[in-house]
Amino acid sequence: MKPCLLIALIVTTLCSAGKSAETNQVQVPSKGKFQIYLLMGQSNMAGRGKVGLEDTTTHPRVLLLNTNNTWELAMEPVTKDRKAGRGVGPGLAFGKSMAEKNSNVTIGLVPCAVGGTPLSRWQRGGDLYSNAVARAKVAVKDGALAGVLWHQGENDSSDKGLAESYGKRLSEMIHDFRTDVGQTNLPVVVGQIGEFLYERGPDKTPFARTVNEALKQLPGMVPHTACVESHGLDHLGDKVHFNTESQHEMGRKYAAEMLRLQAEAQ
Repeated sequence: MKPCLLIALIVTTLCSAGKSAETNQVQVPSKGKFQIYLLMGQSNMAGRGKVGLEDTTTHPRVLLLNTNNTWELAMEPVTKDRKAGRGVGPGLAFGKSMAEKNSNVTIGLVPCAVGGTPLSRWQRGGDLYSNAVARAKVAVKDGALAGVLWHQGENDSSDKGLAESYGKRLSEMIHDFRTDVGQTNLPVVVGQIGEFLYERGPDKTPFARTVNEALKQLPGMVPHTACVESHGLDHLGDKVHFNTESQHEMGRKYAAEMLRLQAEAQ
């Protein structure tokens, strides 16, 4: 290659890289106008829905804390819990709904979910619990921790003992998490697992109904919590993961319940 062509190629590459970096830069708002929400749970919180144009369209006031602990404009896949098969979860739809309801705030999403994980790893002492607490403490340097979204339970629905103790263990986890982040009244909205899990057969998730009932009963056991029901929502063909449309609906439902909890606390 001729020297002049090589120089031109290098300059073009550097300019392109500079423009890309500039595009990814975001203006973090003042701390009082930056609401932080943790996204915790397993694959249906991480997201496996097919990514469409709507899911890659950013909102100027919806950011996410990436794996390098820096803020960027949020787009799907929000959660990078695996190398392949990542997709749409409820987080982005939630963030956009929250931002549209309050034009004075910016929403910060903190992805923590990991597919295929049991509640035990999210209890105090578990690796994912510790990671979520650490991520929360990083995020609140820039904003105010305003709530938690929780979607998990598919893994625990395969075992009778785990399913029957699910409500008690989740209640304890919420108490511990609130204590460790220093917010005893932190709003927590949980989502039911898909009712299509009931159809998978006795050798797969036979206690899904038990887990869903525990999730539904949680607000009566733990103050400042709410439950989003999954009735009528559909899967992407595997009877495990919500499809894209259902994830969008879950996100909007999460937002409605979070806003209700926040209004009640005022």
